[in-house]
Amino acid sequence: MLYKLLNKIIPLDFESMELARIRLDRLTKPLGSLGRLEDMVVRLAGINSSVAPRADKKAIVVMCADNGVVEEGVSSCPKSVTAAVTCNFTRGITAVNVFSRLTNAKVVITDIGVDADITYTGILNRKIRKGTWNIAKGPAMTREEAIRGILTGIDIVRELKDEGINLLGTGEMGIGNTSTSSAVTAVLTDTPVDRLVGVGAGLSKEAYINKIEVIKKAIKINQPDSKDPVDVLAKIGGFDIAGLTGCFLGAAIHRIPILIDGFISAAAALAAVRISPAARDCMFTSHGSAEPGSEAVMKALDMEPVLNLNMRVGEGTGAALGFQLVDAALAAYTQMGTFDDARIEQYTPQE
Repeated sequence: MLYKLLNKIIPLDFESMELARIRLDRLTKPLGSLGRLEDMVVRLAGINSSVAPRADKKAIVVMCADNGVVEEGVSSCPKSVTAAVTCNFTRGITAVNVFSRLTNAKVVITDIGVDADITYTGILNRKIRKGTWNIAKGPAMTREEAIRGILTGIDIVRELKDEGINLLGTGEMGIGNTSTSSAVTAVLTDTPVDRLVGVGAGLSKEAYINKIEVIKKAIKINQPDSKDPVDVLAKIGGFDIAGLTGCFLGAAIHRIPILIDGFISAAAALAAVRISPAARDCMFTSHGSAEPGSEAVMKALDMEPVLNLNMRVGEGTGAALGFQLVDAALAAYTQMGTFDDARIEQYTPQE
């Protein structure tokens, strides 16, 4: 089922991209002077197959799940925080709620593996299981569960596409998920764990050292196959990462631009690209997370963040801020006058 869906991913529309470039070059500004905002517009045109791309109906998918590795003392927060924050998303009081309101973006709160019975209105119940198993003792999940997580993300994107959503962001909530993301990133990028692990939500020096050793132990025990991203997700990942991996793949399948949030989201994006390299075409970066592993993932994706704010909130906050840059890029593209409009003779630099 998964690989049948992946066959639907097609290349960007290069004709629309070229037409968008032509219009950008005719706007009343020096050639290329809007920098990466211009690159953003061109790629949006390729994704939309239109010289007039739209990204006015936005949604951030927040995947919420618990991680069994919390048993090893890798987080300064108790596991119960996952359920508490998941429920608080429905109250509109979290950081991603606040930032999303700035661009009128919908927040899609998804319980894909919270270790609690949640019945709040406004939370999408796609629970696979109440948290993963402890990766320091064995696999996080079965391969079938990993694939189910990926398909869940793809399915949510399909539903949002049917609602008319034309710009997506990614977010997550799950105590312990910087540990699983570090493990996944270490294997997929062949980077030493010591260079990837951060203090998360404020670990002590002793707990930080323990976190590194736990991740190393998890990789050694589970022996994930770096050439098989699904195997990596199943053995040392999390339900949230698997679901987000599906969101990135779903965005490529359904031709919707999608913004990467922070480290956890980026690890999922990398897994998606390793599953289907063409999925990268629909991805856009937002901010560079303060988590050390973020740089390694961006390098592996051959991408650069457009914002550097030293943030590490998670939740999709960086993606929500990134939406404003997309709005700015399209506003310039659609509302600026051309040289003809301004009755200015266009200057073309001589070689």
